[in-house]
Amino acid sequence: MTSTATQDLVTLRDWLRFAVTRFGERGLSFGHGTTNAYDEAAYLLLHALHLPLDRLDPFLDARLTQAERAELAHLLDRRIEERIPAAYLTHEAWLGDFRFYVDERVLIPRSFIAELIPDGLEPFVGGGDAVGAALDMCTGSGCLAILLAHAYPGADVDAVDVSADALAVAQRNVADYGLADRVNLIRSDLFGNLSGKNYDLIISNPPYVTALAMETLPPEYLQEPKLALAGGDDGLDAVRTILKEAPRHLAIGGMLVVEVGHNRAATEIAFPRVPFVWVETATSADSVFVVRREDLAGNV
Repeated sequence: MTSTATQDLVTLRDWLRFAVTRFGERGLSFGHGTTNAYDEAAYLLLHALHLPLDRLDPFLDARLTQAERAELAHLLDRRIEERIPAAYLTHEAWLGDFRFYVDERVLIPRSFIAELIPDGLEPFVGGGDAVGAALDMCTGSGCLAILLAHAYPGADVDAVDVSADALAVAQRNVADYGLADRVNLIRSDLFGNLSGKNYDLIISNPPYVTALAMETLPPEYLQEPKLALAGGDDGLDAVRTILKEAPRHLAIGGMLVVEVGHNRAATEIAFPRVPFVWVETATSADSVFVVRREDLAGNV
């Protein structure tokens, strides 16, 4: 981004307006923590200036130093020209009040399941003392495993991923939350290395983007690991394996919770005998199903 383009930008308000305009002009895509140009611009600017992320107004008319203007110009240039998601530029992502380190080795945390932990799962699983052992399948950054450990303080949590790179990021997040004694990181292709393990609760946000949708993803999403997105022709490659193998790893009365995105219809067609319960979240009505072990056995 040339100095000519930004030389008249003096205050934070100037930079915010400039960023929102450029984001709109260039047709950037959002969805990695923010949903629109204004929120994303505000987040990037506040983060870069080391200001509180929830207090924009008091600083809008603050004049920026030359060094700060240069840093913002570089940051916005990377977001606009390289189409790098904001979370990769700042190396952080948020799920509610929980902050996680992220980089290009992992999917940027965003999950309907996160909205359900713990209150939304309580009708199916029980309260905080109801889970002694839990599994987060396809853990990525470890975000959902960490949420589980906080929601169920008596539980040991296994966090599984096939990617060694993802597990390295998860290890950093687990350490940041002081949970190394309760969250166990395991490299495994789904249930491949979990022989003999049983759980009261299994959750999974697996790859579920269909082959057709993969071909039309915006550039921002193509920055993420394909392994964490691509779910095969109908988006259910990993889901099929999880449903078929989960009964062997669930305790009596154990619950399986899986996110499938827009694939509810395909899931119900593929498994017509399974009585899925689709759980509504604040932002979705049919992206997450819950099913009990006893309703899976013999029906998949």
